[in-house]
Amino acid sequence: MICYNKPILDKDKLRRTGRGNGEKMRAFLILEDGTVLEGTHIGAEKEVISEIVFNTSMAGYTEVLTDPSYAGQAVCMTYPLIGNYGVCREDMESKQRWIDGLIVRELSRIGSNFRMDVTLQQFLEEYGIPGIAGIDTRALTKMLREKGTMNGMITTNKEYCLEDILPRLKEYSPGKVVEKVTCGHKVEKKADLSEADMGSKKKKKGRGKRVALMDFGAKDNIADSLLKRGCSVTVYPAMTKAEEILSDKPDGIMLSNGPGDPKECTSIIEEIRKIYKSDVPVFAICLGHQLMALATGADTYKMKYGHRGGNHPVKDLQTGRVYISSQNHGYVVDAGKIDPKVAVPAFINVNDGTNEGLAYTGKNIFTVQFHPEACPGPQDSGYLFDRFMEMMEGAWV
Repeated sequence: MICYNKPILDKDKLRRTGRGNGEKMRAFLILEDGTVLEGTHIGAEKEVISEIVFNTSMAGYTEVLTDPSYAGQAVCMTYPLIGNYGVCREDMESKQRWIDGLIVRELSRIGSNFRMDVTLQQFLEEYGIPGIAGIDTRALTKMLREKGTMNGMITTNKEYCLEDILPRLKEYSPGKVVEKVTCGHKVEKKADLSEADMGSKKKKKGRGKRVALMDFGAKDNIADSLLKRGCSVTVYPAMTKAEEILSDKPDGIMLSNGPGDPKECTSIIEEIRKIYKSDVPVFAICLGHQLMALATGADTYKMKYGHRGGNHPVKDLQTGRVYISSQNHGYVVDAGKIDPKVAVPAFINVNDGTNEGLAYTGKNIFTVQFHPEACPGPQDSGYLFDRFMEMMEGAWV
């Protein structure tokens, strides 16, 4: 017999907010261009100013809520119904939430999933995430595509004053968010190398390999993807010196995803430059890809509205094959400023032609802008972790 968790209703809270008799608390999304969208309040009862971005995934909202790359941002989900399968804590990409706010067309108050721990509304309240529902998310997405990413405020204050709010919105900046999301100390993670687990081909490829993972806001599934292949993983805080990492003699180094403007990570870029000069194989994802490019003389720029979702096609320039990828980035490597003596493009985005990956000339270094560790998916590009295993074996050039 399957038992489903039944939401616990706080009757006092329902009476206080007026939602117990069918009336819903009003909420407002105020954008820096003066646009005001009215909807209903969801989640935690608090006001927030953040960068407003949109995500085109049909599923995976739990991963979005807990992905450190979203630090400093409020996310508009373009799929019209969010929360229908509740929240399973096992799917979280970190131990806490990182997004500032959630914007949806419709929030499902009831989750239908045997794995569900809590409803999405309960999760939002528990982790202090405010949100707004009932707005036209399609219109908001078109607005952000046409005008570019904007800062905004989510509030339940009906007496808001645009003259006071708009200057605050224009001044807002996420700041140096990598320092906020990285781990506080070095962490060792060991793979389960029992005979039962070692039956798979994936496990055998990485057995005994030691990987150094630089945490710029790493999703848990990066380390999990390495552990599943039999690697032991040491996670290092973002500000760790290259000398410390190299002195531990890893077989390979991974540069993780993370939030914010890569150009603000000046000290990290200096350390990555030292790693580039070593002979240790390197695999970099998302922000790590951008930081390696900056460390080797390339450039990055902010995109008009970025790539966020689980349906972005990328083309492998070596094979011509197209993969559907998961992405979450607002900055990109400038393809026109890549020195072919240093690196050559390996992947491009099929939709807009922007750079999605680099292969470094004469180096055992490979970087991608998208997320091969994607969870819940798509998992088309998960083979890149196997390529990293081959890099550490010296079998891939």
